[in-house]
Amino acid sequence: MSDLHKLTGAYAVDALDELERARFEQHLSACEDCRAEVAELRETAALLADTTAVEPPASLRSSVLAGISQVRPLPPEVPSAAPAADDTHGGRRRWAPFLVAAALALVFGVGAAVTQPWAGPEGGNLTAAEQVLQADDAKKVVHDLGAAGRATVTWSKSQDRAVITTEDMVGAPDGKDYELWFVGPDGSFTPAGLMPDAPDQTVVLDGTTVDAAAVGITVEPDGGSEQPTSDPIAVFDLTQAA
Repeated sequence: MSDLHKLTGAYAVDALDELERARFEQHLSACEDCRAEVAELRETAALLADTTAVEPPASLRSSVLAGISQVRPLPPEVPSAAPAADDTHGGRRRWAPFLVAAALALVFGVGAAVTQPWAGPEGGNLTAAEQVLQADDAKKVVHDLGAAGRATVTWSKSQDRAVITTEDMVGAPDGKDYELWFVGPDGSFTPAGLMPDAPDQTVVLDGTTVDAAAVGITVEPDGGSEQPTSDPIAVFDLTQAA
């Protein structure tokens, strides 16, 4: 999907929702051009940081997306022999980081700190999902759902988080949502968020893994439930994670 190439700037400033971010991260793993551009945009945005933090305005997402949409509306292309075409796309690529930086400066104001939610606890440029998936102590439990797809839960004690990734997973029935749960040793269920209705996704579960013995998925009414209203369609035993 060529439109995914347009999301580099929005991803760099964490202006994507969970579904958009999951789709783009899957694309990012196979697109060297987009990885390079995301790195450039993050580096440029970091230069705007100062020591005084401010609360970002509610209009941040729409303002940044509006600016980004005018920066790079085309996917990466193989350089052609025509100088004019090269100049057009190459120039846009070279100026993209500076235009995004300018947009951020206008949104936050001179002297204000740029909030960097993409930065890890030690300053690395990793998303919350990447921090778990790439952790040295990451463990995985795979669940084959048959014709319904495949799901993997990865959890890290050091990060105290869990991530679920799916492949070709069928969507929830109409009027229903897939809800995630942390299951305690005593069988108690703690809500851990809803799964977007997409076959391939990466979702960070809400909450801590400290008291969790398993992760479960149930089918719930739209918007989720306080406690499960149906039996789990999948249970991932964290004590058996490899």
